[in-house]
Amino acid sequence: MHQEIKPSILYYGTPVILLTTLNEDGSTNISPLSSSWALGYSLVLGLGIGGKAIENLRERPECVVNVPGPELWTQVEALAPLTGKNPVPEYKLQASFRFEHDKFAAANFTRQTSVQVKPDRILECPLQIECAVRNIRVPEHDPHFAVVEAEALKVHADEKIVLGDNRIDPEQWSPLIYNFRHYFGLGQPLGKTFRA
Repeated sequence: MHQEIKPSILYYGTPVILLTTLNEDGSTNISPLSSSWALGYSLVLGLGIGGKAIENLRERPECVVNVPGPELWTQVEALAPLTGKNPVPEYKLQASFRFEHDKFAAANFTRQTSVQVKPDRILECPLQIECAVRNIRVPEHDPHFAVVEAEALKVHADEKIVLGDNRIDPEQWSPLIYNFRHYFGLGQPLGKTFRA
């Protein structure tokens, strides 16, 4: 039996990403996101319209999608109440956000220079995707969010999760999953598709 509900959020189990973008002073901002997906080398990101990340992407349209594993969940959560916006917007103040310029230090992450874009990568993230932003739009039905389309330019993977033929080993790699505002890793493998 199904029941009709109207949940306050629809984060129904997606990977967490740490989006790094370039601030106006040349430093790198980190924004935790739970709305992203990839189709080939096209990535789609969902961002709040009032945050520092979307401001940076509009001004400097490049970024890095850093994908953490489950063991990094406490460091990801350390970023959750932080914003790169100064002054902090009123709606974020009401939700107990506070300004932090150096989010790498705040979450105990290590900067790693990117190859093709200016924002730094996060060393601790096993999967890092350098991207160029190709389109930003705000949905008419919900002006609080932006949909960002990006092109993957360079993919970096920790050698521990790479098979010999440029593939990610799903037995070694597990992304951090955000499921209705709770953190999870992947469970036991169930099987594989015929294309694997």
